[in-house]
Amino acid sequence: MRTPLHTAIVELLARNPCGLTDKEIYERLREQYGEPSFNQLMKTLLKLEINGIVRVTRYQKETMKVELLI
Repeated sequence: MRTPLHTAIVELLARNPCGLTDKEIYERLREQYGEPSFNQLMKTLLKLEINGIVRVTRYQKETMKVELLI
């Protein structure tokens, strides 16, 4: 059974308490699952942010830092 994308992101962030960039999350998920597109990742991060599970902040010009809040 495949893990849902939002669950995989939360588990990944739980193992990295300092947070990760959006590109780091994407690369690690691609290694594990090989499926999610960057667009799917961005939509899922937005949903997680709206629900108060993660905080997404602009880290550099085109990079976002994602931190787990719960």
